[in-house]
Amino acid sequence: MNRYVITALLLLCSAPLFAQSNLKESNFHLGVELQTKYLWRGMEQMKEESAPVVFPQLNYQYKGFTGYVCGGYAINGKFSEIDLGVSYSYKWLTVGLIDYYYPTTDTPEDQYFNFKSRDTGHCLDGSVTIAPDNIPAYMLFSCLFAGDDKNEDGKQAYSTYAELGGHYDFLGGHQLGLAVGATFNKSCYNDYTHNFSICNIELKYTYNLMIKDFALPLRVAYVINPVFEKAHVNLSASFEL
Repeated sequence: MNRYVITALLLLCSAPLFAQSNLKESNFHLGVELQTKYLWRGMEQMKEESAPVVFPQLNYQYKGFTGYVCGGYAINGKFSEIDLGVSYSYKWLTVGLIDYYYPTTDTPEDQYFNFKSRDTGHCLDGSVTIAPDNIPAYMLFSCLFAGDDKNEDGKQAYSTYAELGGHYDFLGGHQLGLAVGATFNKSCYNDYTHNFSICNIELKYTYNLMIKDFALPLRVAYVINPVFEKAHVNLSASFEL
């Protein structure tokens, strides 16, 4: 699930930091991100035939409100995703809602308007992010409360996820970030087989490459998933128009 969060903190520590121009007259913004491996909250989204993934996005921002639509497409055609999200921020608090949907990749038929709980391809995620202005840290709590998140009994799993992260800026344009994420129940983050589990440990370095008035964020993340005993190194880049 991209979990392409509406803001950098709502999308977790791994959320993309778009390059920005100093002149912005419109509330609409176009962006695109490229990841060498699609990782979300410590999980591999393409366990077989993995390939780099491109995420195009359109978002609208007005005061504390943000709305967006985002796609995710593997360059080998083996994965696709469509996300719709809204959030509202007030001071240090952000509340968000995201609809994740996974179109079929091997047939022209699809069921985008199928919202039946038992067989829908949609998954709804509600989240709360706390990010004080004077502290380079944040805390996120998320719950998949409806849709395609079923346990072994076919019941709604209500997969929960919490993340604590922070960052350190240095030398102008360089940043080190650390985030630790955990789930508190039998959830999609641990294959519905454990209760409390630490499922995501991420150390990330970001360098903002300046090109005239634009900053192109380049990031390398070292990600460990203790639940599945996996480790990954992921490179990503993103920019906004």
